[in-house]
Amino acid sequence: MSTTKDIPVPDIGDFDEVEVIEVLVAPGDTIAAEDSLITLESDKASMEIPAPEGGTVGAIKVSVGDKIAQGDTIITLE
Repeated sequence: MSTTKDIPVPDIGDFDEVEVIEVLVAPGDTIAAEDSLITLESDKASMEIPAPEGGTVGAIKVSVGDKIAQGDTIITLE
């Protein structure tokens, strides 16, 4: 039986919500710690959010155009 772990948006600074402008992984992808998961854009900058650990991407919980905040789930890892 495999277990899954939710990967949340980390502290993104002084922003309440930022827009997802790119999803860089797909379900089934094998990722390593520090691989970029998504790209976010605020009114001041864009930033890639890295994986805190490696694993296999289970589900993508965000889509391009979504507004997300710190703590929202980005993906699940298996």
